[in-house]
Amino acid sequence: MTQRKLYGRDLADYENMDVDDLLSQLSPEELEILSRDVDPDDTLLPPDQRTSYLCMKGPTGPLNRKQLIDHINKIALETPDRPELKPYIAGIIRGKKWIAPEKPMTKQEEEIAIDLGDEYENALTEASEEELVDLAAILGFHSMMNQEQYHSSLVSKGPMPKLGLGWNGTAKAYQPKPLPFEPPNQTDVEKSIKQVQADDFNITQLNFNNIPFSEEQFINLFDAIKSNTHLENLSLSNTGLSDKSGLALADAISKNASLRTVNVETNNLSPTTLVSLVKSLLSQKYVEEFRASNQRQQTLGNKIEVEITKLVEENPTILRLGLHLEYNDARNRVATHLQRNLDRIRLRRIGLNLELSSFEENGSRST
Repeated sequence: MTQRKLYGRDLADYENMDVDDLLSQLSPEELEILSRDVDPDDTLLPPDQRTSYLCMKGPTGPLNRKQLIDHINKIALETPDRPELKPYIAGIIRGKKWIAPEKPMTKQEEEIAIDLGDEYENALTEASEEELVDLAAILGFHSMMNQEQYHSSLVSKGPMPKLGLGWNGTAKAYQPKPLPFEPPNQTDVEKSIKQVQADDFNITQLNFNNIPFSEEQFINLFDAIKSNTHLENLSLSNTGLSDKSGLALADAISKNASLRTVNVETNNLSPTTLVSLVKSLLSQKYVEEFRASNQRQQTLGNKIEVEITKLVEENPTILRLGLHLEYNDARNRVATHLQRNLDRIRLRRIGLNLELSSFEENGSRST
């Protein structure tokens, strides 16, 4: 058997060669020629570097997209089609028809033995059907039960009242129960704005959800909030809040010391305006809950999410944040900081209770 050769040398001689030594002997021109031979399917390289063709011509002028498309269409229309070796005839298959390989009919099933222990095996063996249904509902095995079984296990803890609810029962379709529509929001916008301007102590909550606002009403409301000392909960969901009004709200939040909850969900706020709103929470540090999901732009982007995350981590009072964050790092950091704020409040409350109990104990001893 003759050994295969490449460039007059045996292939075995190339196996012991040092690649780095060979590359060091090449000139810059030879290295450039070698670098042109790349893998066209290498996704780590940009598309313009996956080909050996290099255009050395300079641009002849500015790019005219319409003229370029017209030229491509003209060339396509003027270029004659390639003649077919076999003309097309309806009903005749040209070439080899692909036939899918047959799947084997035999299927080997492996049995997995699980040792639960004598105590659990005896408990499951002696359990009634109702107890097994309740256990499946607790463990979340919804696919093992039909609708009647799952509903009965949640509603009633006794025997199942209907027949056919066993493990062999059939899931049935149900006629949905009609529910009355929620009444429209009857809040008087102008009257509420005047009460906020007058700093009415009875106005601690304002719910303007689903009420269309004008820009003038937004500006009047937010100007009144700046000096208000009794309003604690403000809800402006689906009111048409825009970026201009959102910046006015951010200014009002930064100057108000009574707000605890702010809800601006389902509006037309841009990511930069959301950053301004989250940043305004740091001025007074009184707002505990801020919700602003479902805006005009669903995804905020990595840069905006990182900026919001940094602002939240600087806020020691925020407890709940209603924002859809796409990246796991931002979600984890925000959740960790919110839990840290909750733990800080809990420890502070426990410390106050301990101080109060010790004070009462010392007072009773002194008397």
